[in-house]
Amino acid sequence: MKNLLYKMFEHKNLSREEAREVLLNIADGRYNDAQLAAFMTVFLMRSITLDELSGFRDALLERRRPVDLGGVKAIDIVGTGGDGKNTFNISTATCFVVAGTGRKVVKHGNYGASSVSGASNVLEHHGVCFTDNQDRLRRSLDECGVSYLHAPFFSPALKSVAPVRKALAVRNFFNMLGPLVNPTLPEYQLLGVYNLKLMRLYNYIAQKSGVKCTIVHSLDGYDEISLTSPFKAVSAEGEKVYTPESLGFRQATEQDLRGGETIGDAAKIFDAVLAGMATEAQENCVVANAAFAIRTLEPEVALETAIGEARESIRSGRAAETFRKFVEINSRQ
Repeated sequence: MKNLLYKMFEHKNLSREEAREVLLNIADGRYNDAQLAAFMTVFLMRSITLDELSGFRDALLERRRPVDLGGVKAIDIVGTGGDGKNTFNISTATCFVVAGTGRKVVKHGNYGASSVSGASNVLEHHGVCFTDNQDRLRRSLDECGVSYLHAPFFSPALKSVAPVRKALAVRNFFNMLGPLVNPTLPEYQLLGVYNLKLMRLYNYIAQKSGVKCTIVHSLDGYDEISLTSPFKAVSAEGEKVYTPESLGFRQATEQDLRGGETIGDAAKIFDAVLAGMATEAQENCVVANAAFAIRTLEPEVALETAIGEARESIRSGRAAETFRKFVEINSRQ
């Protein structure tokens, strides 16, 4: 590790193989916390390269615990995190709205490292017990349309660095990796990123790996469709910038989407969204993300239609019922 740190301190990049090797060593617990913290901090001071990101991804996928859910057509909906906005659990709520339309979601998530509430935090708050049991994961997908994969159960490297990530409490390159290493290797993904450079890297990796994905970035820095500004979406259909108004929404403010000071605060907003009792801005944000997820799965669906389906998932109570069923299935040991 010392030699790699010196190399990076001299503003040199890692090769794809060097990146792969260091992540394998992290997975094997060969570095102490100080070395891990120093290594993570480098990527706050400079951008990650395509070779580095690809090598890190190679290692995590090589060491992952693979999950076979039977080839079901499903989508992962996930953001990198690390945008510093401390929003409520937008992508997690989006998963249940999409599932409420009758589609399938296989979400890969973790505890929040740089925000109050990550996906695993809000689900655990509701009594969900995470599992790596494939029978239960498949049952959850079959019966309520959502299967949740808690990242540390499937990627040893993510588990070994969790304490250091939490102690640092800042964005690091593991935020970039999480959306790329879903152990089910889903064919479809809605990915949110916190800057345009990462959008380009993700798009290249998606094309090379054959993933049908839509990558979104709000131009004021959110790693999802926030409706607080114009946002960019990149997919197989090309690149396009949308405004909230062009989709029929009113522009939101940063305060509208804040998740509060505690996991409990974020969970209340999450519940209100699924119950159709959230603010207009909170619901619109989730509806917009759900619409783009629906179109990623089914590009032939018009965006206006997808927005209507997402809204109806909430208003009809199907989103809330999907979550209720999910908790029932996943709260048993």
